Amino acid sequence: MKKITANITFFIVLGFVWLVPADVCAQDSMKTDNQVVDTSAQDEKTSPAILEEEQMEPQLIGNEEPSFTEKIKDLFIDGGIEFMVIVLLCLIIGVSIAIERIIYLSLATINHKKLLEEVEDALNAGGIEQAKEVCQNSRGPVGSIFYDGLSRADEGAEVVERAIISGGSVQMGLMEKGTSWISLFISLAPMLGFLGTVLGMIDSFDAIEEAGGIKPTVVAGGIKTALITTVAGLVVAIILQVFYNFIVAKIDNLVNDMEDASNTFVKLIKTKLS
Repeated sequence: MKKITANITFFIVLGFVWLVPADVCAQDSMKTDNQVVDTSAQDEKTSPAILEEEQMEPQLIGNEEPSFTEKIKDLFIDGGIEFMVIVLLCLIIGVSIAIERIIYLSLATINHKKLLEEVEDALNAGGIEQAKEVCQNSRGPVGSIFYDGLSRADEGAEVVERAIISGGSVQMGLMEKGTSWISLFISLAPMLGFLGTVLGMIDSFDAIEEAGGIKPTVVAGGIKTALITTVAGLVVAIILQVFYNFIVAKIDNLVNDMEDASNTFVKLIKTKLS
């Protein structure tokens, strides 16, 4: 799972880094094409109609609406690199952990009723050892809990029940692993955004003090930076909150399945050992 998280993080960072050079290259190529057109216009005698078309070309190019990636890149730069990079890292790391947890929990979800039937059939056919083998070959926390209980079957039903309870606590810790980091980033991203907001407002007041008066052009830059950092922090927190709630819901479902399966398994073991 750690390898999966590392790979996801790498590709997300690679994709973000790729966007900026791509935009820069596109702008450079556009400038080069305009220079070529200007040079050819000077060397050749053109008709008035062609000259009129060439004069309108730059206006059309200038009126083109920027792409979504260009808008995001401009907002990222306007928000202040020192804060926006940290907010972006919170998003990347948080989403990577969330995806890894979702994959882990999805693989841990099994049909526990079917597993109970297989364990019961193994107990009837080959005893404890065959039932332990069935649990070993099954994935998910339920199989691990059953294996812990079967390993203590020779010590009595009460010991089996205690082993299942302790095994369930261990599996709970494994399922909740990493969720505290997602919770941290949910809290940290808005705070970083608000910090950028405060610093942006301080810059605006400094500009007002230097200018000796309030002018829209003087304070616009600082206020814009403040608002962008706030929006960025809130967007990251919203995205991570959705992932976090989805993960918590999956953990709750798994815990309910574990408790249901454990109660049935304890009754089965008590019946077999009595």
